[in-house]
Amino acid sequence: MPPETILQKENNFSEWYSEILKRAEILDIRYPVKGVYVWYPYGYKLRKLIYEILQSLLDKEHEEVLFPLLIPREELMKEKEHIKGFEEEVFWVTKGGSTELEIPLALRPTSETAIYPVFKVWIRSHRDLPLRVYQIVNTFRYETKHTRPLIRAREITSFKEAHTAHASRADAEDQIKRAVALYKNFFDQLAIPYVITRRPDWDKFPGAVYSLAFDTIMPDGRTMQIGTIHLLGESFSRTFDIKYEDKDGSSKFVNQTCYGISERCVASVIAIHGDDHGLVLPHEVAPIQVVIVPIVFSSGEGGNNEVKQVEEACFTVQEALKEAGIRTFMDNSEERPGAKYYRWEMKGVPLRIEIGPRDLRNNRCEFVRRNDLKRMHVPLSEVVPEVKRTLKEIHEGIFEKAKETLRTNIHKSEGIGADISAEEMEELRRRAGRGIVSLFLCEREGCGNELEEQLGVSVLGEAYEREEGEKNEGKCLFCSRKAKNVYVARAY
Repeated sequence: MPPETILQKENNFSEWYSEILKRAEILDIRYPVKGVYVWYPYGYKLRKLIYEILQSLLDKEHEEVLFPLLIPREELMKEKEHIKGFEEEVFWVTKGGSTELEIPLALRPTSETAIYPVFKVWIRSHRDLPLRVYQIVNTFRYETKHTRPLIRAREITSFKEAHTAHASRADAEDQIKRAVALYKNFFDQLAIPYVITRRPDWDKFPGAVYSLAFDTIMPDGRTMQIGTIHLLGESFSRTFDIKYEDKDGSSKFVNQTCYGISERCVASVIAIHGDDHGLVLPHEVAPIQVVIVPIVFSSGEGGNNEVKQVEEACFTVQEALKEAGIRTFMDNSEERPGAKYYRWEMKGVPLRIEIGPRDLRNNRCEFVRRNDLKRMHVPLSEVVPEVKRTLKEIHEGIFEKAKETLRTNIHKSEGIGADISAEEMEELRRRAGRGIVSLFLCEREGCGNELEEQLGVSVLGEAYEREEGEKNEGKCLFCSRKAKNVYVARAY
């Protein structure tokens, strides 16, 4: 595909997404194992900046740890309900060299069964609580569905999982609220809009009392789960015998939570903000926040003297921005300006500054915003404060655009109930194919299965936070029993 070709995101998201990953140098998908990918340097910088935000939020009350990748089979099998949810996805190590291992080792699909035997050793007294730790590791799942980079992979290279232990159920419930607030802060900094739901019991995390999930809507109308939070209660502490001595000398089981975010957070930044020209990155996570392009020619207007003056002016602006803590790059390569514009727009650099001889004569430069490609002239003496202001404006602009897209694709109503007509059912199918729909569904798994079969959707669950006055009770779409208003959508 030649550089001049404009990518079409609308109605062709899958191809657009694959091309962006390659042309913006995020991932190389040519590694010879299905569902396993290589990070390019630019993509890894993007990933690193995103996870630095997440770590900065976690570090306020969690401590970072690192647990082994290999889990003995006997530990993995201790929590039967938990492993039932992962048994078809586990990679097993059965040999060391040519020797059969006495105990097969699993490559972690998630780390509860690796971490909690150690919690049993670490936790002795109420003084050891609360315990809050997290790690960012690679996990492995034998994904049999269609793999997609960063969205559905066999090796998740950047899985953040937090695990906490508390003295009481109330303390654990409070930690759930803290985790929700932390995730809100994180996704707001990425300008990613979301809905938060409580998953139905048949779709909760194996072993959890209940599960919450953050979902966003992708450009093709499907939802993607981008974060999960689980109240575990005493289920794992009883299995792994994690107890503490209370103040009165009694022995009690701890109450636990866990919550995770994968590299889907990177995929959401790419997919939701990007456009037909490439990436559109929030400045907080952009590897390069400002690119400076000298508009010079080796001959013609002003000659070589003006070329030198323009380059010196660009260098001065670059140094001032770097000193202000802004990640800046000056592109003084031999390529034509148009080719430079194409490259940096593809890579999603939030702001481009152009300086040419005419600009110098007027003591100004030209800003080009990546999100809307609008241009504006700025005095050279005001570049640093104007860059900071403009970067903030760009973030607000892309966030508001993303939120509006989410809002217009959530089809809220009083809820669709058992008296639905054939015409309403057809409209429901249409809407569910391009966003989130609210309807009434009871808590029976059978009705959930019937819904998924008839409409090809997943039940996201009840909204965790409802708008004032929103009706929440009615009759189930399929059995007419008492039901709650839930969100459904086609999901990745």
